[in-house]
Amino acid sequence: MNEQDTFYKIALSQLHGIKSIRLTRILSQLSDYQDIFTFSDHELWLQTGVNKSIISSLNRGNALKKAELQMRYNEKHQIITSFFLDSDFPRRLKQCSDTPVVLYSKGKFNWNQQKVLAIVGTRNPTEYGRHFLENLLNELKADDLLIVSGLAYGIDAHAHSLCLANGISTLGVLGHGLDRIYPSNHRVMAHEMLHNGGLLTEFMIGTKPDRENFPMRNRIVAGLSDATLVIESKEKGGSIITAELAFDYNREVFALPGDVNRLTSKGCNNLIRKGIAHILESADDIRFVMNWEGQSSPKQQCIDFVYDEVEKVLIDLVDSSPTIHIDILHMKSGIPFTTLQGILLQLELKDAICKLPGNRWAIQRKNVS
Repeated sequence: MNEQDTFYKIALSQLHGIKSIRLTRILSQLSDYQDIFTFSDHELWLQTGVNKSIISSLNRGNALKKAELQMRYNEKHQIITSFFLDSDFPRRLKQCSDTPVVLYSKGKFNWNQQKVLAIVGTRNPTEYGRHFLENLLNELKADDLLIVSGLAYGIDAHAHSLCLANGISTLGVLGHGLDRIYPSNHRVMAHEMLHNGGLLTEFMIGTKPDRENFPMRNRIVAGLSDATLVIESKEKGGSIITAELAFDYNREVFALPGDVNRLTSKGCNNLIRKGIAHILESADDIRFVMNWEGQSSPKQQCIDFVYDEVEKVLIDLVDSSPTIHIDILHMKSGIPFTTLQGILLQLELKDAICKLPGNRWAIQRKNVS
């Protein structure tokens, strides 16, 4: 990614009221990212068909000013910028309809690692929860994991600290910009994480750790991970939000059961009761549910259908990521939208691809007997 591309991609993330789904649709109608900033309101309306009132409220000039400040900081502090339509963006997050437009990161980690777990929980863990987590990560340290959490007090910090002690890569997702660490007591730990893990945020420098940022942070924790583990939680709170987000993303959720009279067990027990979470008693529970016990992944079934060149292009595009939105297929293939819908339907009938909720598509994979 060259500097000019990075600059405009950061600016795209700062357009007022534009999230990743709408941005994908707009970009599919333009030849270059910077067109959003160089076209007049009228030209942008003619090219994209976006409502004029939305275009006038984008505040494009302010977005460019913010991008310039972030670029300066990135260059000075070796911050990596990742754009949601680029190949180096976390593949698991690409599956989420509310994925961030841009991520800023620092450290040494692989967010596309084969096994990624989120660990969340109460800010006030009991000895029961702390001891269980210690044993769990000691069991899992040989599994070549990336552990994701939110650098908060309690279970989050305990998980990061145990990862550092056990040589497990760990990633802290922040609810603010990379120009600060919150809570400040975790600054030393955050610095140590940069050597075997790192820090990640969607928020620009200058963003304070305001309350409304943390549910947004939680969706990234859940979206980055194959499964979310809840180690003690009250009935409501950030951990439960993260678990429910993971469940909505069709990810596995595990919860540590506990004493029915203990407040910090009520949230976990409720997740299990509602069928959102699996009971978590040991590392073997995770390995079994996640099929991490050495079994090979199912192979794609051989298909006897003959595909034309256009169909082959679409199959390759769908197969390039776990799931892909129809708007991205439209943008990358250049096929007119109505024609694209018809071809996708034919490929679905041929059992080559399958349609998922949210207008997303995936390769149709079946077990081979």
